[in-house]
Amino acid sequence: MHISILRQIFRTSPKAPTVGKSISTTPLKGLPRSMAVKRLSINLFIITICAVVTIHTLTPSFAGTLSEPFPAAEFHHDQTKDWVNSEPLMLDDLKGKVVLLDFWTFDCWNCYNSFPWMNNLEKRLEAKGLQVIGIHTPEFAHEKVRANIEAKAKEFKLHHPIMIDNDFTYWRAMHNKYWPAFYLIDKKGVVRSVFFGETHEGDQQAVRIEKIINELLNKSA
Repeated sequence: MHISILRQIFRTSPKAPTVGKSISTTPLKGLPRSMAVKRLSINLFIITICAVVTIHTLTPSFAGTLSEPFPAAEFHHDQTKDWVNSEPLMLDDLKGKVVLLDFWTFDCWNCYNSFPWMNNLEKRLEAKGLQVIGIHTPEFAHEKVRANIEAKAKEFKLHHPIMIDNDFTYWRAMHNKYWPAFYLIDKKGVVRSVFFGETHEGDQQAVRIEKIINELLNKSA
């Protein structure tokens, strides 16, 4: 999950626990050994609780097949400069294909840790009708520079079309909140499933995503 989510939580929740401020800061030096060990144990316990609370807060509220599918938003950027590895695309160009939309930004380690799995998935299923579309929505100014995005796409061996969403218009249109996020769109342009977070070959989320993609591929348009 991208570090900006942490910033958002602590910006919008002033009373959220902050590791280091919620524990005793009394120096351990000079305390009897038993008391020092006890205080250290308490501090470590509180740090662990804070970490668990933070991780729980960062977990998206939903991932999987949608009970109420919705039409995918039309791509907002139609200039050549806004696309990497492709001319500008419209959703109509993808009708008849199953689309995996990948929201990412190149300073997000969870995003690039997911690329080996996604690249392998693309290789296996592209001939069957899977189309991966990257949506690069940046957090920092240097992530908005096209040359930097092109360099990272080459580094991570991303050959599929990538739309540069510097102004977050597509991010907002899809009501997205996370990096990385994976939207599965059926052959008619309807979003059927949504998944969030770092994904690796063979893990539970990877298996679920591939199963759903194969189901969508096997359905008639």
